[in-house]
Amino acid sequence: MSILSAGVGAFPLLLASEGERVRVVSVGSGRGSDRRLSDLGLAVGCEVTIISRAEKGAMVLARDDMRLALGMGIAHRILVTRVLEEQR
Repeated sequence: MSILSAGVGAFPLLLASEGERVRVVSVGSGRGSDRRLSDLGLAVGCEVTIISRAEKGAMVLARDDMRLALGMGIAHRILVTRVLEEQR
């Protein structure tokens, strides 16, 4: 799925800031990563909060009571949109 078909305002998860809440709109395919992420609970439509980011792109996400660490490569293939306060 391209950024155009993911929707207006979609951007790679890698660009999200600490503390920001985002909604997953696309999980890029590649070597079964979409299935692995879905099995971990990171699927299209879910909302996550960025807990921390390292300078080299690694990040920790929170979804409900779960924490998930992602590397720069996979975070670049996940497209998200910002969740506004009134959308919660």
